[in-house]
Amino acid sequence: MDLSSIKDMESKYVMHTYHREDILLSKGQGCLLYDDKGNAYIDMTSGIGVNCLGHNHPELVAAIQDQVQTLMHCSNVFYSEPMVLVAKELVEATGMSKMFFANTGAEANEGLIKLARKYSQDHYGKGRHKILSLVQSFHGRTMMTLTATGQDKFHHDFDPFPEGFDYVKANDLSSFLDKLDDSVCCVMMEMIQGEGGVLPLGREFVQSIAKICQERDILVAVDEVQTGIGRTGSLFCYQQYGIHPNIVTMAKGLGGGVVIGGFLVDQKCADVLTPGTHGSTFGGNPLSARAAQTVLSIVNQPEFLKDVQEKGDYLMEHLKQIVSSEIREVRGMGLMVGVIVDPEKRTQYVHALREHGVLVLTAGKDAIRLLPPLIITKEQIDTVIKAFQEVFK
Repeated sequence: MDLSSIKDMESKYVMHTYHREDILLSKGQGCLLYDDKGNAYIDMTSGIGVNCLGHNHPELVAAIQDQVQTLMHCSNVFYSEPMVLVAKELVEATGMSKMFFANTGAEANEGLIKLARKYSQDHYGKGRHKILSLVQSFHGRTMMTLTATGQDKFHHDFDPFPEGFDYVKANDLSSFLDKLDDSVCCVMMEMIQGEGGVLPLGREFVQSIAKICQERDILVAVDEVQTGIGRTGSLFCYQQYGIHPNIVTMAKGLGGGVVIGGFLVDQKCADVLTPGTHGSTFGGNPLSARAAQTVLSIVNQPEFLKDVQEKGDYLMEHLKQIVSSEIREVRGMGLMVGVIVDPEKRTQYVHALREHGVLVLTAGKDAIRLLPPLIITKEQIDTVIKAFQEVFK
């Protein structure tokens, strides 16, 4: 089917919840995506940070094919090997204690909220249930995680929202202290606010919050749905901030394209959720866990993570060198980069980059967001930089 036919069918049968780009993707290979006409594009989106190993990665494909022929799914009332091996690697790589498996980032963050409130009620009784998150944060589209999201534009039309949430200005410790009272049980943060506009948190701000929370037995939860699994040059971004959170959520890149999510907890939270208090039918199923096992075997290596850091530094350094009044700032960490432009012109820049063979994302009000596969080469980065030079000259 051609693009016109697909668009007609999509309009007729699919809810219009996305503004889709006028392009029909047909296949992918490595860091390249191909449309139905055979045109190749460098993929600087990786499915919004999902395809960390690019497309058609031979080891990932082989592992998935093998698992499909072995056991795709079984109930969590039985044991399965891939889930346990993934949990083992994540726990040992982070110094955390236990892992819970879900499917998506929103599900992981829902579980985070449930765990935080149960921990507080177990230790302090009712009334200590408030979750503090940050202005410009994004934590999901379920009702609970939408409420935790600190962006007004996502809050229209869905009232009433669940109670027990409030918002702190990012990198403003006085704002945090103003909101801190005896009803707070947890603070949840993204180390880099992806959907908010690729906004990194300050190290001192994060460490100050972690210290205050530890003193008051308030849980610190880090949302690593977008920043985790090597995206910023470490397995998890918080590892570059010198803190040890109580809860770490993840999804996206963990399965390399296969749906999987979940959260790690430290020893303090290891036994909070008990049989019957939380669960997930598909969470940690053999197929998704085998994919995650393969992703981690490749990404969670010092040489691989160092390479991500170096390529991210190279990309940002060269983007900053582009002489253009239209690029206001370049920010990010590792291979999570935001190019800040005039919001009125951003759409035309996205389309112009596509015409130069580069697919990009947007975020916040004014960011062009770059989330390439972690396997992108320096030569491909050079091609991307050349495209930016042409578009912004």
